[in-house]
Amino acid sequence: MSNTERIIRLKTVLDRTGLSRSTIYRKIAEGTFPSQVKISVHGAGWHESAINRWIADPAHYREEEPAE
Repeated sequence: MSNTERIIRLKTVLDRTGLSRSTIYRKIAEGTFPSQVKISVHGAGWHESAINRWIADPAHYREEEPAE
């Protein structure tokens, strides 16, 4: 079994969360929604696992702080 992380695009994130595009970007700026991952010069997506964590507990989601 592969342990690769799937990257999902905006349309899938919108469908799974029920949020609007502007709400997603506002929440990213607030740190209450997972940040995007750059996948090409003009493309970005989200780690599926991060979206799943947000869906499981949106009220308490905070972007993880990098380890020092």
